[in-house]
Amino acid sequence: MKGYLLQTNKIKLGVTISLILLIALYLVGTAIFNGEPEVMMSEVEPMFISQCVSQSNQTPLDRNGELAVSVWNIYKQQKPQWKAQLQELTDHSDLVLLQEARLNNGFSTYLAQSQRHVVMAKGFRLFNIPMGVMNISTEQVGHACAYQTIEPWIRFAKSTLITSYPLSTGQQLLVINLHGLNFDWKLDRFHAQWQRVLQKVAIHQGPVIVGGDFNTWRDGRVKLVRELTERLKLKEVKYHVDHRHRIFGLPLDHLYYKGLILIDARSTQTNASDHNPIWAKFMVESVLI
Repeated sequence: MKGYLLQTNKIKLGVTISLILLIALYLVGTAIFNGEPEVMMSEVEPMFISQCVSQSNQTPLDRNGELAVSVWNIYKQQKPQWKAQLQELTDHSDLVLLQEARLNNGFSTYLAQSQRHVVMAKGFRLFNIPMGVMNISTEQVGHACAYQTIEPWIRFAKSTLITSYPLSTGQQLLVINLHGLNFDWKLDRFHAQWQRVLQKVAIHQGPVIVGGDFNTWRDGRVKLVRELTERLKLKEVKYHVDHRHRIFGLPLDHLYYKGLILIDARSTQTNASDHNPIWAKFMVESVLI
């Protein structure tokens, strides 16, 4: 009996030690995958600069005062129809905000052939492939900064990309592309992720776009986003067709704005991702005055 108990205790100890080692390896691995915040740009070789980058650009993003913007979680390009859907969005948009972009060789080739300007904030690298949020635009970005927030439990980082683009009015358009944390029940880190948005919008003088997959799948998350956006005097886009992906009846994808006039907006269905894209057209406010 003593021998059996001793053997059982040895097995339990071995399992415990193995679990501890696996957890330690996982934590070390995710820390390596996350690394430091990185901005990747199509204008900068080899598409890597840490944290922030600025470049001289005077070409306005809008066209005669009109500005078309799309928001789409591209689901790491896992579905075969992603290329056709993305092409349609870029054909009809001056600016496309992507979440869950996976910058593998195939996507890099597609982006190079698109002749659009690309800036990406890496959330993490898996097998040396960056994953995160990405802006695709008709004109170069003027300034870009990448930020990371670590997911509780799974420990992989979500990214936020904060950029600015010149407008025909001489103003700078502040654009925030955010993929919200998903596994933060207490919402402490979710709130911290939004604090960066709060700080940047509060000091910006000019129009603002805030969009992305906010992961607002429960009431507490919706309430927090609503309180912060109201504090910043951001308006949420209203859609005449609304097929945004929902969980528990709540949409995950959003587009907010300030200092612009909303002309039209819709969210149409697609089988190219597990999220449906948003498309909206704006007019620069001072053009109408």
